[in-house]
Amino acid sequence: MKLKIACLQMDIAFGQPVKNYVAAEALIKKASESNPDIVVLPELWTTGYDLANLGGTADENAQETISFLASAAKKHNFHIVGGSVANKTEKGIENTLLVIDKEASPVSQYSKLHLFKLMDEHLFLSPGSGDGMFSLEGRQFAGLICYDIRFPEWVRAHATKGAEALFIVAEWPLPRLAHWRALLMARAIENQCYIVACNRAGSDPNNQFAGHSIIIDPWGEIIAEAGGQPEILLAEIDLDRVGEVRNTIPVFADRRPEFYD
Repeated sequence: MKLKIACLQMDIAFGQPVKNYVAAEALIKKASESNPDIVVLPELWTTGYDLANLGGTADENAQETISFLASAAKKHNFHIVGGSVANKTEKGIENTLLVIDKEASPVSQYSKLHLFKLMDEHLFLSPGSGDGMFSLEGRQFAGLICYDIRFPEWVRAHATKGAEALFIVAEWPLPRLAHWRALLMARAIENQCYIVACNRAGSDPNNQFAGHSIIIDPWGEIIAEAGGQPEILLAEIDLDRVGEVRNTIPVFADRRPEFYD
């Protein structure tokens, strides 16, 4: 099965959800001209890392964002891996990845499990629970958020559950661009699956972000990679390639999980 992917590598207006919804709507419309099957947005795209003010800008149960994404998915007839948003829940504010199918139905919500203390996430956000597995077009995928990619055991858990592509949404800073690329290539190679990683571009008062959204095949080959500026990254993936690679080097058949802690 072949799927055309569009990653919306957008700049994000710091702490200004209204402005970001307008910008995202324009990018979604532009992406629709290429007839993608799945559109992907970056992490915390409605607010950016304006964490101290999330009490006023976080989306109550993500309802406004879900409605926005559902309307866009139905209008343009594609699935949306809707990045992540600051989601105000009964347990606190979570960093929640949203998946909406082309029928405008919510498919999945995954709240970031690993909070990044170097950017003070633990001071303002509550950690999630559960996994990022979801299904579209009868195939298994998973959604992960930024810092999650530094935990290979967490990524592997999704691959062993059948994920054929991992969708990573991020606000990854420029000083660690080399880590971004190396980690994503490693996650593709060791899990023998596609990596679709959508990062943001631009800057906020504290950080310069790397851009370089990237799509990698199950052999670790880069299919497409963005630069450092805002852009729409387009590429086609062929999910049948996953089975071919896993049969070539049968890593999953040769695992010895009884010895792993």
